[in-house]
Amino acid sequence: MAAPVNTTSRLERLRHLMESSKYNLSVYVVPSEDAHQSEYVAACDERRAFISGFDGSAGCAVVTADKALMFTDGRYFLQARQQMDSNWTLMKSGVGGVPTWQEYIATHLPSGSRVGIDPTLVSVATASDLQARMGARGVELVALAENLVDASWSERPARPTDLVFVHDAKYAGEAHVDKIRRVREKAAAAGAQGIVVSALDEVAWLLNLRGSDISFNPVFFAYVVVTNEHVALYINEQKLDNEVRNHLQGIDILPYSAIFEDMRALAAAMADAPKKLLAGPSVSWALAQALGDKIDVTTVSPLPMLKALKNPAELDGMRNCHVRDGAAMAEFFGWLENELLFNNGHLRLSESDVADKLESLRRAQPLCVGLSFDTISSVGANGAIIHYKPTRGHDALLDINQMFLLDSGGQYRDGTTDVTRTVHFGTPSAWQRECFTRVLKGHIALDRAVFPAGTSGYVLDPLARMPLWEVGLDFRHGTGHGVGSFLCVHEGPQGVSMRKSVLDAGFQHGMTITNEPGYYEDGAFGIRIENTCLVVKTETPYDYTGGSGYLKFEPVTMVPIQKKLVQAGMLSTEERLWLDRYHAKVWESVSPLLEKDGLGYNWLKRETSPL
Repeated sequence: MAAPVNTTSRLERLRHLMESSKYNLSVYVVPSEDAHQSEYVAACDERRAFISGFDGSAGCAVVTADKALMFTDGRYFLQARQQMDSNWTLMKSGVGGVPTWQEYIATHLPSGSRVGIDPTLVSVATASDLQARMGARGVELVALAENLVDASWSERPARPTDLVFVHDAKYAGEAHVDKIRRVREKAAAAGAQGIVVSALDEVAWLLNLRGSDISFNPVFFAYVVVTNEHVALYINEQKLDNEVRNHLQGIDILPYSAIFEDMRALAAAMADAPKKLLAGPSVSWALAQALGDKIDVTTVSPLPMLKALKNPAELDGMRNCHVRDGAAMAEFFGWLENELLFNNGHLRLSESDVADKLESLRRAQPLCVGLSFDTISSVGANGAIIHYKPTRGHDALLDINQMFLLDSGGQYRDGTTDVTRTVHFGTPSAWQRECFTRVLKGHIALDRAVFPAGTSGYVLDPLARMPLWEVGLDFRHGTGHGVGSFLCVHEGPQGVSMRKSVLDAGFQHGMTITNEPGYYEDGAFGIRIENTCLVVKTETPYDYTGGSGYLKFEPVTMVPIQKKLVQAGMLSTEERLWLDRYHAKVWESVSPLLEKDGLGYNWLKRETSPL
């Protein structure tokens, strides 16, 4: 990992603006998100990374006259500590006694403080909560028209202008006009006049379009407003070619920058109308300000759930792309093992080298567009950095005496993949094998679960942790997240987590979810076993639900789990059968795509043999 960036001058410029008579701020908040509340952002929106040096996907910077605080969660404690210089203090959110950034500015500032923030970068739900809590203490939340990081970022990258392209209906499974009709029906059922769509993956899903404005995420900068009479797309028109324009016939195309002015005008036109526009609590504070009392931000938008429930074409696409992805992984591990054990690869292959090799093998698969996230290629102690990203020149060489954790995924026209495997090319220690086996037992327990439709991932999460908990171990991340269909690799609203936020999104047939328990030992190694799964109906002898039925997880990831790391004696008979059946399915699915007796074929044959 590269040396920390010196942020002294950057903070000095920011504080100079904060203290100026124009702003007179006690605190300035720099969130991770962009104007669409995206988890992953374009280079032009990496403001928090610029001001702090920390480039993980989650975190919030809070800058005062004499402090620079970085709030992030357990996935990034090690990474943030390594990437930030001495100007910054790491605030470990989720650790006992450490407040969230919202709790900090709501409860730790003296009366009379002014807290500045760009209102496009914070959700209306967060802003409203902060205003209520801060107001009671005499602290003001100030929405600034100018972003102060941008004002001091002289070499800020330009906003992308790449072309948007049509997502074929044979992969989408439903025409965009039918999706718009369903959205109108949902809005009407909620008593609304229409809906404002601001999340980029929701815009892309609704219109059956894809883009490349954010690395690894096939989305593009745009807003959509759907009313009973019109559909308007706010986008930079340079991004639209004739094919896309023909696809969008009947939809008004307006400048991206006009959204706020148009929403103010629409709110004025609706002044006497009893109905409002749905937007949901995650819409930006700035957009909510533009619509005023004509926006409903308390009713949850129907878009996340509509997108999460995959249709048959999308489910088949997820199954099919994971088989091709499994072929790329088999070719990769067959190549890597051969290089390490027979060609002295441990003397020359770095974490970046092998990540690049895997990318080339994935891109060679039919329908592959690219990666779904930066490959986490991590040797030994780097594996304990949960979202580690190797930097060429600062990365480690592979070592047959160390654990190797590989978390990677691809974007295919028919689906998105996300898979993690942990392997050892030498002789693992008894402790490493015990830890690995406990993680595997948790993975199997969650995979084998049968549960009533509507059960939340909050209820299921302990299944994956129990084998670790019983010896006092755990992991500091969620156990599972949804996966988009040729969209973002992280998709809600469903999840498997100890966070209560997933309580409101019970599982339904057609959802996707990852199953990825792990264990991380700082300075030593990391372990994670991740499969992407479909949520599907299952038959049970009885039905106590009264008709809603029961569900299970169908793993679609087709990559062996290394048997060398398994302590077979720790597995029950049922767990051993699960592993053998899973490997038999992997062999049956993937082997026909591989060259017989090639490195990948032979590796797959050995690794999928019975335990």
